Amino acid sequence: MPEPGPGGVAGLRERRKRNTRRLLVGTAVGMFLESGFDAVTVARIAEVCEVSPTTVFNYFPTKESLVLDLPPGLLAALTAALEEHGRTPTDAMLSILDGELDNLVRWLWAQPDYARAVDAVQRFEAMIRDTPALRAHQRQLVVRMADAACRTLAERAGLSAHDPEPQIAASALLGLWNVQVASSLRHLDARTPLEQVRREVAADVRRAAALLDAGLSDFAMAGAPQQP
Repeated sequence: MPEPGPGGVAGLRERRKRNTRRLLVGTAVGMFLESGFDAVTVARIAEVCEVSPTTVFNYFPTKESLVLDLPPGLLAALTAALEEHGRTPTDAMLSILDGELDNLVRWLWAQPDYARAVDAVQRFEAMIRDTPALRAHQRQLVVRMADAACRTLAERAGLSAHDPEPQIAASALLGLWNVQVASSLRHLDARTPLEQVRREVAADVRRAAALLDAGLSDFAMAGAPQQP
């Protein structure tokens, strides 16, 4: 039997890493939902997964990141979308949010029991809402996205990231993320067809975006404001 080439070995290694990440996240979230975030230790998660606590921390730097983390490539995708000069910052953010909504819809479609999957999503969000450590971690993730958006918008407009315009623009755009999360929870129901949920969530986000678009459509299309 021929030995796998370098590419095959690397591919196998990456698959094993992805499988380990999925195992750790799935196990941890299930245990957190059953017993509460604070009641479950990383050592216990490692024991159930038959790995060492060090292995857990090699994949996830904190216990909170087992629950909440930025999807791979999200910051790069956000930056790339905001760098496109042919679209407004609002349209760029909508493209990112549509992708995240599609990911949720695909995950729900793939579940064998839709009602149970909806319940799991609702319990997951309730756990975040009711756990101070997770709320704080969630805010840190939003800050990371806002910082990336601010830097990109500032460069695009010929401003400094310390200027007020890119700072408020980035904060406003990230507010659309909060609108999408809240709308998803409001519309997601085991009795509502999934495609209808998607349409209603997307419509809510676009209603909010319409309020921003007038103010942000010209932003980043011109250079720094002229000083009087």
